Amino acid sequence: MVRVLIVGAGLTGAVSACLLRRELQKTASIVVWDKARGAGGRMSTSRCPEDQRCTADLGAQYVSATPDYAKSHASFYESLLTEGVLRPLSVPVEGDRSDPATRHYVAPSGISSVVKHFLQQADAEVHFGHQVSEIRAEQSGGTWRVAAQNGTEAEFDAVVLTMPVPQILGLAGVKTLLDNQPAQLSQLQQASYSSRYALALYFSPGTSLDMPWAAKYVTEDPCVRFLSVDSRKRGVDDPEVGPALVVHTGVPFGLNHIDQTLSEVQPIIMQHLQNVLPGLPEPLSVKCQKWRYSQVYQPVSGSPGALVVSSHPPLVLGGDAFTHSNFDGCIESALSVVRQVRELLTTSGQL
Repeated sequence: MVRVLIVGAGLTGAVSACLLRRELQKTASIVVWDKARGAGGRMSTSRCPEDQRCTADLGAQYVSATPDYAKSHASFYESLLTEGVLRPLSVPVEGDRSDPATRHYVAPSGISSVVKHFLQQADAEVHFGHQVSEIRAEQSGGTWRVAAQNGTEAEFDAVVLTMPVPQILGLAGVKTLLDNQPAQLSQLQQASYSSRYALALYFSPGTSLDMPWAAKYVTEDPCVRFLSVDSRKRGVDDPEVGPALVVHTGVPFGLNHIDQTLSEVQPIIMQHLQNVLPGLPEPLSVKCQKWRYSQVYQPVSGSPGALVVSSHPPLVLGGDAFTHSNFDGCIESALSVVRQVRELLTTSGQL
């Protein structure tokens, strides 16, 4: 049985695992490693420490489908809508400047449920707390040996890396491979990302957040760029569960403060938030999240969808940096990843 490792349990990794399972059926063992404690990547949903029922989407806020992608990726959207993972966004987002023909969707159970949906369909062996530290070819030349910082080591017939490009370039073993492929290395080095911070403010049950909107873009503050009353945005307000307010900073603020600690940045954001929303009730708990690689600013040259670093054994790179930074970009990358992996395994006679 072919063993395939996918590094990264974000959307690209999860969809790649799902599509590989459909393609390879029972002929493959699909394993997913992620350094975090749970699935989602930048589609993460965070829980209030004092009340696990109170959740907040700290990364992606909603899924936007342009008419073209609504058509070309219809099967993905139909599956998510039919199973209730997504539903149409039913409230206006103040300041939204997207094309009126674009459809927006929210995840009632939190945006990470989208990623979990695909992982579940993949029937994959998923391991969290596994940060890859090295990847090296076995002496036989037919497999990869992959090591994690927690001491885990395992052998795989094919490896897919879906984490942000700077993390790929910093991975022991990969840089050595790329040093012998200067054109590909140059392609990868052109990728760049915007950075931002996110805050989740969790409030006690019964707290009233009386702003007239569910979500809005902010233009009058140098720090705060986006606000959302999360349960209201998702259409799941529950009087027995406290509300959560999500705050996203603008990109310039994120870049200017990216090397500061969370404890240094959180009070600055809170002060700006008080200026934007004076009289905000005292939260029960606050979580601050740094998104060093928030969105792709400059994709990998040519936006290839996926990049083959090694054909034998297969090592394929994917992620939104190889397309564009949204739901459909991740789907496009996953489709490219799976095409490449299947083709390489077939060529080598392993399928």
